[in-house]
Amino acid sequence: MKKIVSIIGARPQFIKHEPLKHFIEKSFKEITIHTGQHYDKNMSDVFFNEMDIKKPEYNINVGSGSHSTQTNKMMIGIEEILIKEEPDMIIVYGDTNSTLAGAITAKKLKMRLSHIEAGMRSFNMRMPEEINRIITDRLSDINFVPSRHALDNLKNEGMNGILCGDIMYDAFKYYSKKAEGNILDNIVKGIKSNEYILMTLHRVSNTIPENLEIILNRLNKIGKEIIFPIHPRTLKIIKSGLKSNNQFNNIELIEPVGYIDMITLMKNSLCIITDSGGLQKEAYYAEKKCFTVRGETEWPETMMYNANILCPNAECDFITEINNTANVKFKNPYGDGNSAEIITKYLMEYLYDN
Repeated sequence: MKKIVSIIGARPQFIKHEPLKHFIEKSFKEITIHTGQHYDKNMSDVFFNEMDIKKPEYNINVGSGSHSTQTNKMMIGIEEILIKEEPDMIIVYGDTNSTLAGAITAKKLKMRLSHIEAGMRSFNMRMPEEINRIITDRLSDINFVPSRHALDNLKNEGMNGILCGDIMYDAFKYYSKKAEGNILDNIVKGIKSNEYILMTLHRVSNTIPENLEIILNRLNKIGKEIIFPIHPRTLKIIKSGLKSNNQFNNIELIEPVGYIDMITLMKNSLCIITDSGGLQKEAYYAEKKCFTVRGETEWPETMMYNANILCPNAECDFITEINNTANVKFKNPYGDGNSAEIITKYLMEYLYDN
């Protein structure tokens, strides 16, 4: 039986990995490496527990550090495992440091590499994620793309891809059913459906103390309750680096939540504010208007029909836009929720015929 090694390390990758692992295990011996990029229990363990994902065979436990330090430690750990396991294919997801480390290590060892969620471009080279995407796409033997727009991006750069849809949509559809019995009040006491805004912020450009303070002050003036499941690094900045950290009366900070609770919060929210690429899509799947606190997006399809609005530094007429829902439409360009099946079928043909 052919062997596949999957490399994951951050929240979005845990979510994407589960539906694919389910299919891959039927036809391949699958081994998972967790780099430990997200190591806080609320950013890692909760996903494996609630999504019933089997514990990874390996955990490198890389922890925090600069981009270079993290990536270097990951590559050392991944190399040792890949030499031991000798897989027929390595799978990486998305655009994190774990993605880049896995891609470079695989190709240095002359092993075959597949990139899931390939072809995405923000065209902002100041984003570490953009660098990771471009390098990983270039190194991969197979690029699995979520949309025709992503496929066009690859073709414009002289590469090919396999259109499979968005693997995260597979997970969203499945876990939305599990979230149906979830009680909102058990997640955040006292909040009511369609009366709050759900927010996440974690990107370095938005969490520089002076930028974060400006953003939070602007959002605090919306006049709506904002529920903010906060990344540990962002919380640390708020507590230690902001002058007005006690003045955000309309913003309620809560600990990071698991995926099922996050789906519940999304579906019951008035709208969503985020700088996360993944949450932009999830907002779209939940049919909630999204405000993206960035100057660009790698998911331009979500901007059609006014569903996703770019708001750099939270400079946006939120009140008007929140109330303006007449022209918002959600036409899913990311497949039918069967991406895992398409990917597995293609890998079977590729590996057993080559």
